[in-house]
Amino acid sequence: MFLTFLRILKFSLQDISRNVWLSIITVTILVLTMLSINTMLVLRVISDNAVFAIKEKIDLSLYLKTEASEPEIFELKNRITSMEMVKTTTYISKQDALEFFRERNKDNPEILQAILELGKNPLSPSLLIVPEDVDMIPDLIEQLRAVDSNIIESRDFSDNRMLLEKINNITDKINDVGFIIIIIFVATSLLVVYNSIKVAIYTHKKEIEIMKLVGASNMFIYLPFLFSSVIYTLVATLIIISISFPLLGVLQPYLEIFFVDYNINVISYFANNFWMIFGLQFLGISLVNVIASYLAVNKYSKV
Repeated sequence: MFLTFLRILKFSLQDISRNVWLSIITVTILVLTMLSINTMLVLRVISDNAVFAIKEKIDLSLYLKTEASEPEIFELKNRITSMEMVKTTTYISKQDALEFFRERNKDNPEILQAILELGKNPLSPSLLIVPEDVDMIPDLIEQLRAVDSNIIESRDFSDNRMLLEKINNITDKINDVGFIIIIIFVATSLLVVYNSIKVAIYTHKKEIEIMKLVGASNMFIYLPFLFSSVIYTLVATLIIISISFPLLGVLQPYLEIFFVDYNINVISYFANNFWMIFGLQFLGISLVNVIASYLAVNKYSKV
């Protein structure tokens, strides 16, 4: 069996070397197919992380009167925390609010100077409320509107769901376009592999006739061509691996600049899911290529 395998592998490599330019074109199409798949995967990782980060930052605020005592504030905080739709409730004191304000405006000396000239802290204490689920926000807002407390000065119920919907809509459109592109590349690779095997069969026409005459099995005739399609896929996979991480390395700094504080790291994602990403691509495209090769061999070898 080992000797038979070596012979099959030898015939496959001979087929590839005899049609080297066709083999290069086939591998190039497969690389482009994998590149389109990985590009869509990168966009999905970016959009998923952006949506998750935005969801984590969605909160509702209750601004409290400056004269409110801490026992009153903590009593209100406990009431709100006990609500089923509330994930966390954070108390931000006047001093904490001032520190946050100074940090956000550290590059605006005019604003900081204006605060100093006031001679006092003009900010109010507040309760920062994070919902359990972003879809619960409308119901939670209604509950918070119904909260009756003398220490509540104002309520800020800014809803970021519109931003999430826009991101999801853009992502869905990108996915739809990307899916069409992937289908085109997969169909193209199938046709290219099919024609590559067809040309290889004509190249080995006399050898196939001789193998038939000496009693070679159909499987022995089929396998070299099927192996060739797997070798094409293996070479394409190795190429896409070798170029993916350098390309991701070029992309990552731009993501860090554009998505500040979002902690989107596509390099880590691909590294942590290396075998799943590239293994599934290799297996899936190999299957497509083997099917294309089988159809071509079955039709043109006349076995």
